[in-house]
Amino acid sequence: MPSPSPSPAPQSSPRFSPARPQPARPQPARPQPAGPPPAPPSAPADRDSVVATLRAAGCVFAEDEAELILTAAHTPDEATAMVERRVRGLPLELVVGWAEFRDRRIAVTPGVFVPRRRTEFLVTQALAQAPDAAVVVDLCCGSGAVGAALADGLGAVELHAADIDPVAVRCARRNVADAGGQVHVGDLFEALPAALRGRIDILAANVPYVPSGEIGLLPPEARDHEPRVALDGGTDGLDVLRRVAAGALDWLAPGGCLLVETSRRQAPAAAAVLTGAGLRARRAASEEEHAHVVIGVRP
Repeated sequence: MPSPSPSPAPQSSPRFSPARPQPARPQPARPQPAGPPPAPPSAPADRDSVVATLRAAGCVFAEDEAELILTAAHTPDEATAMVERRVRGLPLELVVGWAEFRDRRIAVTPGVFVPRRRTEFLVTQALAQAPDAAVVVDLCCGSGAVGAALADGLGAVELHAADIDPVAVRCARRNVADAGGQVHVGDLFEALPAALRGRIDILAANVPYVPSGEIGLLPPEARDHEPRVALDGGTDGLDVLRRVAAGALDWLAPGGCLLVETSRRQAPAAAAVLTGAGLRARRAASEEEHAHVVIGVRP
């Protein structure tokens, strides 16, 4: 989930990595001057004209964006439409229909939270904490990127994912299908099959953690195009985390772990929530990825 405004760097970090075969994910478009947005090129197959249009719209990595759009488009008319959507502010991932996450292409659709590259750190921590996990749950799953990545890293696992938003659930089913994952719709643990109680080895919960009063400070790509339920963590950003922590002991297997992403500012309070819920809590951070994760282990 996006970081609150005092930690802006993760929000603008690339979602497509320049070090990988796909080009770098551009920074959010810069504010537009008054008046209508630039018109898309009349000949979208012309890469130079696409680059010029995207650059005029404020896209920092216009060349990389053009390459992605022209590769994804099947016809010149489709390319024109994709450029127009991008110029109007639609996130690049929603324009091309996918986001890169741990060397996978994760399908994303309008109305679904776009997975952030910094959340790869949560997956890394989960795999290190429980390398032999057999039962994995991706709670607040959004696109299902975390669950799909964990299944990739672990091999044959029993994978479940859940989200309160039916749009996200439909998207996640596409992304975890190869791993045989099951995706459930509902509010946190209420969505899960009762048979999972006391059996979960990895409970990854990428809960919303932006304080309600800071939603308006998020980049437009998140604020205007992602569901508020995936962003808003309540007054201090920890409301959903508290609910997850309160139920975790009942669902985790002995030695099982809960992992949640948070911000630098919130990490001490988040760790205290997990400790108060009876878990052995620790914090992990990656300055390079602008990532902060709190891990709680069932005794």
